Amino acid sequence: MPFTVVQGTYHVVRYSPDGDSIRFQPASPALLDDLDGPPARINARGHVQLRIEAIDALETHYNPPSGGGTYHQPVVLADEARTRLLDFVGIRDVVWNTNRSNVVSATDGTPGHILTRTVEKNGRPVAFVFVGDPPADDGSNVHLDEAILRRSFNYLSLAEGLAYPTYYRGLFNDLRNVLTAAAMEARAARRGIHAKDATTTGFDADSIAVLTEQATILPKLFRRLITYVVSHGTAAGFKDTLELSREPVLHIPTGNFTHFDTFIEEKGSRIRMTCEPDELVFDEMATRPTAAFGWFMDERTAAKTPPWQTREEIARVFGDNSWT
Repeated sequence: MPFTVVQGTYHVVRYSPDGDSIRFQPASPALLDDLDGPPARINARGHVQLRIEAIDALETHYNPPSGGGTYHQPVVLADEARTRLLDFVGIRDVVWNTNRSNVVSATDGTPGHILTRTVEKNGRPVAFVFVGDPPADDGSNVHLDEAILRRSFNYLSLAEGLAYPTYYRGLFNDLRNVLTAAAMEARAARRGIHAKDATTTGFDADSIAVLTEQATILPKLFRRLITYVVSHGTAAGFKDTLELSREPVLHIPTGNFTHFDTFIEEKGSRIRMTCEPDELVFDEMATRPTAAFGWFMDERTAAKTPPWQTREEIARVFGDNSWT
């Protein structure tokens, strides 16, 4: 299926960009109406937040659904990814507020284009991010091949070790394979996050400080853990709660459909993933609310069947071979 070329400009002023998301103003907003999925959420300034496909950069500011404040991952690496994204799209002279959570001023509105097919459940176009001349006119449908993919920020981010590969259904096999090769090469060279990555070697998640200041781990795992640890003070019992949440994944090497907790090992408060992130394909769980994981930490609801976990959803996830 082809991707749509959408030309526009990138914006950060009065926003909080991170290493895998940025605001974009399409030159022709109506082009987003033809994408698969729910309507894109364009704000009053004409900007839409992008979800940059296939990458997950360290969190610079995450608010767990369970509350408790705003949390980040190790800031030096998180900031490197964010800075590289802004540099890639040509945004200069960035002035941050005192805690570097919001851009006060910058020379933004820089030109670029995205290639996209879908809008995810939070209203963000799932995009490959580019600068320079687009491969075709605005609104055209193009085939995204390896040569074009290598010019994207998505590819660059993985090749430079700025982000973890994190795949969802809908990403084509041939594109995923190219991105995985870039991530594997960066991991072998211990570039960026891979010099300190503890996702598969393990870490003692016995405090919030470990997660925010010390452990460099897959952000998806961080988001689940910080939500749990904020409520419990430790990661002990985390795997059992994750098991209840039944987050669907495809394990690429075996072709098995299972759940995220299958690949989490917990020994006391020590946590590790038992496979590399690029070996999994996640389902975005379009019918679940963003705060769904918190359901399973509430003693009033943990033993109940979540309202979104219907027989139809389970059949859709495990009966659909489009993942591969």
